[in-house]
Amino acid sequence: MKVAIKGMGFYVPEEVVTNFDLEKILDTSDAWIVERTGIRERRRAKDTELTSDLAVNASKMAIKNAGIDPTDIDFIICATASPDYLFPSTGCIVGTKLGLGGVPAVDIAAGCTGFIYALSIAHGLLATGNLKNVLVVGAEELFKIVDPEDRSTYVLFGDGAGAAILGLSEDDSGILGWELRADGGYGELLMLPARGVALPLNQETIEKKLHYVKMKGNEIFKLAVRCMGDVSLSLLKKLGMNSSQLDWIVPHQANIRIIQALAKRLDVPMERVIVNVDKYGNTSAASIPIAICEAIEEGKIKKGDVVLLVAFGAGLTWGAMVLRI
Repeated sequence: MKVAIKGMGFYVPEEVVTNFDLEKILDTSDAWIVERTGIRERRRAKDTELTSDLAVNASKMAIKNAGIDPTDIDFIICATASPDYLFPSTGCIVGTKLGLGGVPAVDIAAGCTGFIYALSIAHGLLATGNLKNVLVVGAEELFKIVDPEDRSTYVLFGDGAGAAILGLSEDDSGILGWELRADGGYGELLMLPARGVALPLNQETIEKKLHYVKMKGNEIFKLAVRCMGDVSLSLLKKLGMNSSQLDWIVPHQANIRIIQALAKRLDVPMERVIVNVDKYGNTSAASIPIAICEAIEEGKIKKGDVVLLVAFGAGLTWGAMVLRI
């Protein structure tokens, strides 16, 4: 039997930060941001709201939509680049907040590709037959790790969470295949230099703002377009499929120009691509599940649809997955 998504959920904070809000604190404009990124607004979590809180809210919705009880969950995988702490893992905290003490939980750090990585790991765990339900959640509070004085990064990111319950399929729905890639040789193009053991957090690293995300945007753009296209085409070939057999593409929501370039590379019209980057910006590991959930709520993605998920992120990592909803 195949492994399928049994239910999904998402959560975004209440506060909306528009481009016009950012005009007041940065040398930027709504027109500049929209032209280069397609982003018009994003959400920001409260100071008292943790990444685990966003994850729990999304998880509760996924559990409800899957029609299971929280106690039915056998494993928790949390994909995040902005954990509550280096340790304990955010996955463990999520489990406790859901009342699931004793249920195994881990974090994975695969950047914006984190949700696809987590789905792939869950697929492998469930395929052993030892588990029935795995909670996969992508959750981020990126506003807290980007430099509020750097317009090249501060305008891009937002906060949010998306979750999915995976289990064995009872019909023809399920994961059809996936491919993952990584190359740490490009890691310095998108990284958080300080906070780890390589560059401990101290007065010097804080003064140099090395505790904030650093990104070389032009290089990332080129690699993202090429790598996302390559891994998508490779996966489709492996599955004996072509892009015309896809009902929808749900790409990582980083930049509208990257998404448009990917659609062109795959020869898929933008009408079959799910886009919500204008509303939420780049929410990293949360972007794909948020986009899927919204598309389902809006009646775009329907039961039986074949969907390609594809992402690219810090690591550098990239990957693709094809599934039937």
